[in-house]
Parts: sequence; structure tokens; C-alpha cells
Amino acid sequence: MRRIIIALAAAMAVTSAQAADNEVKIGVMVGFTGPIESLAPDIAAGAELAIKEVNDSKALLGGASVTPVRGDTTCVDAAAASAAAERLITADRVNAIVGGDCSGVTTAMLQNVAMPNGVVMISPSATSPALSTLEDNGLFFRTAPSDARQGQVIAEVLKERGVGTIAITYTNNDYGKGLADSVATNFKAMGGDVTIEAAHEDGKGDYAAEVAALAAAGGDVLVVAGYLDQGGKGIIQGALDTGAFETFLLPDGMIGDSLVEAIGADLNGSFGTVPGTDSTGAATFSDMAGAAGFKAGPFTGEAYDAAALIMLAMQAAGSADSGKLKDHVMAVANAPGEKIHPGELGKALEIIAGGGDVDYVGASAVELIGQGESAGNYREIAIDGGKITTVRYR
Repeated sequence: MRRIIIALAAAMAVTSAQAADNEVKIGVMVGFTGPIESLAPDIAAGAELAIKEVNDSKALLGGASVTPVRGDTTCVDAAAASAAAERLITADRVNAIVGGDCSGVTTAMLQNVAMPNGVVMISPSATSPALSTLEDNGLFFRTAPSDARQGQVIAEVLKERGVGTIAITYTNNDYGKGLADSVATNFKAMGGDVTIEAAHEDGKGDYAAEVAALAAAGGDVLVVAGYLDQGGKGIIQGALDTGAFETFLLPDGMIGDSLVEAIGADLNGSFGTVPGTDSTGAATFSDMAGAAGFKAGPFTGEAYDAAALIMLAMQAAGSADSGKLKDHVMAVANAPGEKIHPGELGKALEIIAGGGDVDYVGASAVELIGQGESAGNYREIAIDGGKITTVRYR
């Protein structure tokens, strides 16, 4: 009789674990309000496209259904982002999080909420170099490359275009400061001259003082390491209105249709960089995004990849528990294994379930290095005819 009771208890435990795994929730945390709010809906849609694809396959953890739960990071308010993450983890009971988006709030979410609760976060767009060495208990990954790499690429673009002197303005947070320092260090190493590195705050109505300081320092090009819907846009408009600068270098946080529409033809001739690749996976994802009703814009492919990696790691772990799946993210993201592109998530889940290995390539040709960040591919863009055009990939 005792053996029967033990057997029944074990069976009930297995059934309970399976039930838990059949109720998977993934947080999708980006700045639906704040200085990148024009980008957020498409970034979220990228993550949710991967989730829908997995649900349609019915191949995750024996038929588990995944529910996305959105949270607003605001991009810049660490307290609000932490509170939103806390709600998703403690009230909504998410198993893992796609996010955050901006570097400062991502750091706050990780340290204040994700680490104490043991929840995996994979960010599609947090790029501060400081995140590369931050203590994370093996819970943090990112499908976007570090700005240590973007700074190198920007310096190369500037020198190739014959730019000798630059002024730099940056949003006063981890992202802006880290990127500005990376650009300055790399540009100087290539023989360029940086006339000024000056911080600006987001959300101001007037940037006359900041623009005056930048104008006094001068430079061939103004590098704007900010956000397209607030401070960065204000700095550019002020510089154009006063004639301080005519040409701007736009890093990833400044790339988006809303900026081009807001500034107009005066932005023609400016250029910049944003994570991107001309891989087969990127083209496939772009088609998939269009069919789903959103644009494959900045960080949307990285968001699809972040969600995909979470679910593939769950399959490899045999569990939706972050404490288990965290040990499988690097394995499913890298060789060896069958290469997996967008639209092949069901196939990947079946391979893993059968004991095979996958090398997830995804929409952004993702390859995780170090503690779990993208090695980095970039698209060089130019503003021409009121549109963002592709110059080349790096």
C-alpha cells in the first residue's frame, strides 16, 4: 500500500509540473511611453510574433501555450520600470522577460527585481557597455550588441566620410554616457578631434543653452547619442534653427521614421548606425512582420530573437522555470546544431525534443558571446529624400 501511495504522489507531482509548464507567460517590457515610444509597439510586436509562431506549432513542452504580458519601462524611469517588472513577476507570474529596452531601466529591473526573484531577462535593445560586466547570476542576456562595438563602427563611418571634428551630445543616462565615451575614444584613436562631450536631459521644452554650448565648441558633425522622440529630437531642431550644425550622426536610439517626419527635409544628408544584418533571416523576418501588420524596424528582429531564445531554452531545459532555462540560452543560440531561421521555431522545438541540437540564427544573425550578448552586426543608414536608406552592412 505504501508503494502505491508513493507512486500516486510521484505521478501527481509530474502532472503538477506539466500543468505548470502548460501555463507559460513571457513578459514583454519596452517603453510604451517615453522617449522611444514610437518604436515600442513594433518592438513588442516582434517578440509577440515569435510567441504566436510557437503557439501555432503546439510543440513547446508537450503543447504548452505561451501568453505575452506587456509592461511599460518608460525607457527612462527606473522606479516605474522596476515596479512594472515586479507586477509582471509577482502578480502575473511571468516565467521570463523580453526586456528591458533602454539600458538604465534594464539595469534597475535586473538588479532590483529579476535577480532577487531569479527571473531570466533577454533584452533586445539595452546596449550600455556596463551591462557586459554587471553581476547577473546568469540571468541576463541581450540580442543587441554592446555600444563598445557601436562606438567603433561610428568612428569608422565618420573617418570614411572624411569627418575630422565632431561634437557629441548625449542623453544623461547609462546608454548615452556609455555610447558617447565609446565614440569619443574610438574616434580619437583614429586621429579625429572631439570638441565637446555634453549631456542633455530628456523631456525639456527648450534646448537653447545646450545648443549654444555645442555651437561654441563647433565641429563638422554633431553626434546625437539620444532618443528620437524627446531630447535628441529637440537638440537637432534647435541646432538647425540656429544654424549651429547642418549634419548629424544618428546612433541607434535616434533611428526611426518619427524623427524623419518631425524634422523634415533638413535632416537629409545626415547618417547613422543601427543594429542590423542583410542575412537571409533578416529578409524572412521582414516579410513575416509585414504579413503580421507591423514594420521590421529598429530592434524588432532582436525582440523576435529574444523571445525565441527564451522558448528554445525552455524546451532544452524541459521546463519554463527561469532557474533551469538560464543554463540553456547560450547552447541554443550558438553552434553546434542545425541553423534555425525565422519561421522555423516549431522545427527547432521538435529537434530539441528529439534530443538534437540547434544553432539559432534568427532575424539578427545572433551569436552570443561573453556573458551572453550579441557579437554585433550594424546597418549604416543615411537620410535621403526624407527617408531612411541603407548604405551598407558592417
